[in-house]
Amino acid sequence: MGRRVVLVLAAVSVLATAWPVRAAENKKFDYGASLRLREEYFENIWDFNAKSATFQSVENYFRLKASLWGKWNFTENISLFAKLTTEPDIYMTTGPNSPLSKGKNVNDNEGIFDNLYLDIKNVFGLPVDLRVGRQDFLFTYGEGFIILDGTPYDGSRTTYFNAARLTWKINEKNSLDLIYISDPDRDIYLPVINDLGRQLNTSDERAYVIYGKLKPLDNFSLEPYYIYKIEGSYTKNTIYTPTLGLHTFGARAVASWDTWKIRGELAGQNGEYTGGRDREGLGGYAYLTKSFPQALFKPSLDVGFAYLSGDDPTTAKNEGWDPIFSRWPWISELYLFAYAVEGGEPAYWTNTQVYRANLSLALTQKVKLDLAYNYLRANENGPNPVFFGTGKERGHMPQCILNWKLNKNIDGHIWVEYFVPGSYHAGTDPSLMLRWQCQLRWP
Repeated sequence: MGRRVVLVLAAVSVLATAWPVRAAENKKFDYGASLRLREEYFENIWDFNAKSATFQSVENYFRLKASLWGKWNFTENISLFAKLTTEPDIYMTTGPNSPLSKGKNVNDNEGIFDNLYLDIKNVFGLPVDLRVGRQDFLFTYGEGFIILDGTPYDGSRTTYFNAARLTWKINEKNSLDLIYISDPDRDIYLPVINDLGRQLNTSDERAYVIYGKLKPLDNFSLEPYYIYKIEGSYTKNTIYTPTLGLHTFGARAVASWDTWKIRGELAGQNGEYTGGRDREGLGGYAYLTKSFPQALFKPSLDVGFAYLSGDDPTTAKNEGWDPIFSRWPWISELYLFAYAVEGGEPAYWTNTQVYRANLSLALTQKVKLDLAYNYLRANENGPNPVFFGTGKERGHMPQCILNWKLNKNIDGHIWVEYFVPGSYHAGTDPSLMLRWQCQLRWP
């Protein structure tokens, strides 16, 4: 129990050292709630075999996520934020061959601290902000190519990081973040209601991050970063993986002019497993966007590619890209399950090339339609001949996403993905994902 309150004690100690002599005259308490209902339907997402003897061919379930939050503004510069969340899954299809339901009708009905952090702005009167505790980094750092989800094993139930983040506000256009992250494979820091021992990560993870946000020109921004991540040892399916210490150096750049925008990111990795095996990787993306604001539906066309290195089986080292903290559906909601078969970890984006085109249409002020086409390839052949073929074409995947927003309190979407497997996979049956969502927020 002592380890569970580490973050709270750290927050209190920081508060005690930074509390101003005179508190704000008007303290304020804010609160709110949200409710999200999803139904997700999948066909052949694991091995692309409709008659598979290993995996269930159809997955269909509801996800009901409810959150309640409160924020205490002690002074103008000091506040405390807390959010409680639960998300039970209700399965319409269930069975022993489903990695999702595992034969259960209801799963994941825990009550958890989704967020609990202390904010201190302008610490000791300096241009420095500090946030300590459980916090989200949703699209805080670029497009989430490196940092977005600290709890990949529970899907979108949570994305939090147990972290301390210090932001040096150099000036209005430039800043530097220093971050320490501690994300165990199961929650050990805060209490859990109806604790089911839910796994959140592959292993215990720690990281040190330096992340810059620079804007040398009005139409150009640059985000250089360095991450040192320690992934703890673990055993899965009798296979032991030793501790990995990995360095990641990279930068993201965005330039825009008139109705054009170009954005890209490139990162390199090197490190070592306990025992001496080397690890290295290369990843990045580049996209060009052209907008037509005066045309009907204000279309925007986005084209580009992403590259994630794969492990060459003929060498002693591991050259596969490590997704760091980006194991979320940034490429696909459907195809992320294929990586669970490929390497044992869902959404472990690696050994992949993605060529993508996306057309966005503003059908009305409240309705947006995205039509995308993705062509996926692998850099190296698949690991297991039972599930993988002899080629390097992962397959073709069109996507359709209809987003609507009735007002600031009610929104939703309909999401469709269809995947046609290529020669990289042994299975040849197409895969389908259908999802609808309705979300309520208050206030």
